[in-house]
Amino acid sequence: MRYLYSFFSVLLFCSFSAFAQDATIGKQKYQDCVSCHSIKPGENLLGPSLFGIYGRQAGVAAGYRYSNALKNSGITWNEDSLNRYVANPQGLIPGGRMPYSGMPDANDRKALIAYLITLK
Repeated sequence: MRYLYSFFSVLLFCSFSAFAQDATIGKQKYQDCVSCHSIKPGENLLGPSLFGIYGRQAGVAAGYRYSNALKNSGITWNEDSLNRYVANPQGLIPGGRMPYSGMPDANDRKALIAYLITLK
């Protein structure tokens, strides 16, 4: 039983280490977003603040004027929806106003999302 506990402890540590590494890389990938999106709470730029985005319903952050398409999307931002949106914003939400063609590399998106999850 002690070996099983040790195995799961190592597995859990490796998972957290991989997540932390992804988040560190993701902070670098956020540089693609920095000209339009702040990570400070309530600080909206051309786009809304990304602070607290993970788990939030799309189109509801205070103080930002969203497109009707985004407000009516019914999306809650989680790993899957963020991945699909960052890959192709117009493909996921036609009629949205985000002027970004998308981040094609899946590993880059995964890292960026790991970083966004830390913004709370």
